[in-house]
Amino acid sequence: MAAKMKKGSLVRVIRAQLENSLEAQASDRRLPDYLFHSKGEVLDLNEEYALVRFYVPTPNVWLRLDQIEALA
Repeated sequence: MAAKMKKGSLVRVIRAQLENSLEAQASDRRLPDYLFHSKGEVLDLNEEYALVRFYVPTPNVWLRLDQIEALA
């Protein structure tokens, strides 16, 4: 999956991967709807994570690469 993603790629969050993650269990379980109903843009990448910007007035967020998928 990481091979398909690069800076500027449009992505969406995979609900099952994020809701069942260690990160989600360690914080507020009420995830905002915009994560699942809007697209995001990859701003930066490393080996395991992508910095994603959503087009709503919220901070950018680091998500694991297995928690997002590239839009076709």
